[in-house]
Amino acid sequence: KTKNIFNKASIPFVRMLSTRFIQRGSLKLKQNNSLLQSAKRSISLLVNDHNLNEDQKMIQSMAYDFAKVEFEPYASEWDKKKHFPMDQYKKAAELGFAGIYVSEEKGGCGLGRLEASLIFEALSTGCVGSSAYISIHNMCAWMLDKYASEELQEKWLPSMLTFDTFSSYCLTEPDSGSDAQSMKSFAKDNGDHFILNGSKAFISGAGSSDVYVVMCKTGEKEVSCLLVEKDMEGLSFGANEHKMGWNVQPTRIVSFDDVKVPKSNLIGERGKGFKIALSGLDGGRLNIASCSLGGAAASLEHAKEYIKTRKQ
Repeated sequence: KTKNIFNKASIPFVRMLSTRFIQRGSLKLKQNNSLLQSAKRSISLLVNDHNLNEDQKMIQSMAYDFAKVEFEPYASEWDKKKHFPMDQYKKAAELGFAGIYVSEEKGGCGLGRLEASLIFEALSTGCVGSSAYISIHNMCAWMLDKYASEELQEKWLPSMLTFDTFSSYCLTEPDSGSDAQSMKSFAKDNGDHFILNGSKAFISGAGSSDVYVVMCKTGEKEVSCLLVEKDMEGLSFGANEHKMGWNVQPTRIVSFDDVKVPKSNLIGERGKGFKIALSGLDGGRLNIASCSLGGAAASLEHAKEYIKTRKQ
């Protein structure tokens, strides 16, 4: 089973992406010779396993080139201004990066976790915070693909895969992390809908995202997963948190005050929410580790270049 997950590159899809990217980002890269030389030098710092097949290497290179063109030149300014770069995310979606391991049947890439790790590591060489947000969005899209009803998938997945809809994952609370017993957010059964009250903390994309994948109790020992939409009455957001870096993605408290959520917005079975949350985090932890490696690789490359020119 593991072997199938980690060797799942879709050859037709990769070929299609390669053609798209050559028409856009690669042309920019080739026109900037110094940027191209930098790309050639530092991509060697990324995962360079001889077991990677040609398609996986192509995916890695394509994501790296995209990061050099669309992320790196702007990352410092984005962080300074706390800018959430939606336009760049939509460009990333054109290459399939908004639904990397969403099934091809639902419009995604259908790639495996290894391909996703290669992509997030490469994107992080341009901007760690942006790559991390894309990884969170992918986690949400995958959870809909894996667990949501066809109705919910048809309503949201197409726009999520183009980044016309942005998403956030809501598990952590002010007084608890991934401890289901300590969770206080509660959705009361009220006929054909739930009444949701509570709050979530440190939510990436909060206030900018359009949909929120929310874990909440629906019984004393029962956790469920709900899709909360941005325009639902009673949904509100705290101030953007002060952070040392990662300002490219807003991080806020998300509050629910008698939010009326239709039961059709239930993701998966009632009472299975904690299992769904952890299955999403399994991939999310791989993704964030890959983002960290990519950021470290880029930092090392910049340091190497600096010491070549520094004078005492």
